[in-house]
Amino acid sequence: MPEREVELLAAALRRDSADLNLYAEVLSVNLVDSLPPGAVQVKRKRSVADRMAGRDGSVTGLDVTLGERRLALRVDRAVVVGEICKEVRGIVLSRRQVGLDEWIDALAQALADAAASNARAREAVERFLA
Repeated sequence: MPEREVELLAAALRRDSADLNLYAEVLSVNLVDSLPPGAVQVKRKRSVADRMAGRDGSVTGLDVTLGERRLALRVDRAVVVGEICKEVRGIVLSRRQVGLDEWIDALAQALADAAASNARAREAVERFLA
């Protein structure tokens, strides 16, 4: 995928990131719907009010696994911690904490790399660019 398209994808992923809770919710839904089953794990915190209302709760964590890359995002109140891991057969070989912007850039690159060889990932990229 050309570098320009990766930049556009990163910009699309960055859209609406000012409200972190809403951003995590929208991103998790879009990724779960777009990527192959098992590629995205979403962690949620459900309050009693959420349970009573039948809601899923708020997103507190998001793990995206594409190839040997695992990108983790943790949201705790107004603090976001991104993590980029290289993982082979379930073993983490390297782990690096990053800010939200760098995490989004890494996610865009991972999606672009996956799109080159996977039709479903290509659809995910096209959905974010639309």
